[in-house]
Amino acid sequence: MRRLATYDDRDSAATLITARTIHTVDEQNPRAEAMLTAGGMIIAVGSRDEVEQAAAAAGLDPIRIDHPDATVVPGFIDAHAHPLMYGQLLTWVDVGPDEAGSIPEIVELMRERAATLPAGVPVRGFGYEQRNLVEKRHPTRHELDQIATDREVYIMNASGHGGVVNTFTLARYGITRDTPNPEGGEFFRDADGELTGELSDAACNVLTGLHGVKVGHHGPNFHLADAPAEHQRQLGHVQREFLAGGVTAIGDAQVSQREFAAYLELADRGALHVRVSMYFLSHLLDQVIELGLTGPFGNAFLSFAGIKLYADGTLGGWTAYFPEGYVGDPCRTGQLYHEPAEYAELVSKAHAAGLQTATHAQSPVAIKMVVDAVEQALADTPDADARHRIEHCGLPTPDDIARMARLGMRPVNQTQHYYNWGEGVEQAIGTPGERFNPLGEFRDAGVPITISSDAPVAEPRPLEAIQAAVTRVTRRGHKLGPDTLCISAADALRAHTLEGATSIGRENELGSLTVGKRADFVILGGDPLAVPAEQIAEIPVLETWVDGTVKYRTDGR
Repeated sequence: MRRLATYDDRDSAATLITARTIHTVDEQNPRAEAMLTAGGMIIAVGSRDEVEQAAAAAGLDPIRIDHPDATVVPGFIDAHAHPLMYGQLLTWVDVGPDEAGSIPEIVELMRERAATLPAGVPVRGFGYEQRNLVEKRHPTRHELDQIATDREVYIMNASGHGGVVNTFTLARYGITRDTPNPEGGEFFRDADGELTGELSDAACNVLTGLHGVKVGHHGPNFHLADAPAEHQRQLGHVQREFLAGGVTAIGDAQVSQREFAAYLELADRGALHVRVSMYFLSHLLDQVIELGLTGPFGNAFLSFAGIKLYADGTLGGWTAYFPEGYVGDPCRTGQLYHEPAEYAELVSKAHAAGLQTATHAQSPVAIKMVVDAVEQALADTPDADARHRIEHCGLPTPDDIARMARLGMRPVNQTQHYYNWGEGVEQAIGTPGERFNPLGEFRDAGVPITISSDAPVAEPRPLEAIQAAVTRVTRRGHKLGPDTLCISAADALRAHTLEGATSIGRENELGSLTVGKRADFVILGGDPLAVPAEQIAEIPVLETWVDGTVKYRTDGR
């Protein structure tokens, strides 16, 4: 009989750690110089003498580890990420801005990979953002035909909500100029009505085959089918990437049967080394309620958190809903995944069952739809601690920010989005784009701030995300918006630790270095609250600990 490992009986060795500074992110005891852990838990935090006395009182003879030049912080919480998708992309060709600045460079990188693959094996790339390219546009199917005409070629946009395929791919799946657009997606056409090769959101379902996840207006289909053993390999690689960034807990914001099965297999093998809180896609809402998964469920490493919904598309792919059209292309308006009444019914059903919702919404119209629905659900079924989330929450109006504060809603932002392509948001929608992810406005309104990566849309590098939150300076050196939108390094650290834990409902055990919580922490080679803001991302992650055990060392030991 297979047994799902609980990990709760781990007996990590008693360890006393000292450092130059320990930032606990605990308001009652914000700084310390020593910490005692045992059995995977934090036993004492304070001065060296206080912690030594605690060890003696507990009858412990701990291992002593001193990091005189290092800083210790809680393990980072990445409250919104897509681990399986990230794992898949790590096996694809990187055609992001660091590797390719033009369409010919993308083509050449992909041709090099195609030459190494057996005949017929698809060639896949990821990471391009059209406004980062010299041509300032998406590649076309004809350009991808230069890579291969005898197999599928697909490059995924950095947003994750679409990309471009070659002519072979369209023909293989019977897509012609007369093929209607699916609900929640689009096969793009040129002025003459010919397919360009670009596709978005639900149109990407053609790539997943008969057994792929078909979620329609309940969200885009991110994940292509691979053998279960390959998913295990991908998730193993991904865990190392998260741990290398100091991430100890993840909110998976796109869970279907495929992801759930992969996590169960990892947990059963004792190979799950970061904590995962799962948000099941909204097309599974009825099944979740029918099964009674409306309260805490899971264990310390794998748990169910809530329901993921979609209000609109993505700014990066110009599918976020702007009914007046995009400045960069007035003919594009993006889309709403649901009519407001339909969406409100889904939120109401989930809320009434006691489920937290996490809704992707970027445009002001979409965000208002979410806030309206949550406001009505709370009026019908009051709950002072519902913690309904808005994922990304790129461009909320000041009025909706005020309502979010009143309703206890939690935006989950990704500052690396504007670090990587903030200029593109301004190009897409004009001057209002400079407010993209207005963290300073959330702070001023009393709305809690949570920072995450949305990996693989950005790499899980919390220190880079913290730097972006503090400076709002993009990868190209452009300042996005006024200083009032910035937040302090201390607030940003809290946003990626304790507030992240609160957003996934686990602040009682994670997110701060507090006695009684789990011993998840990161040892850094510098102090993010002391170095110049523009140097925060350069601080190395030396070690990442989970349950009082080292899970990553930068030197590989």
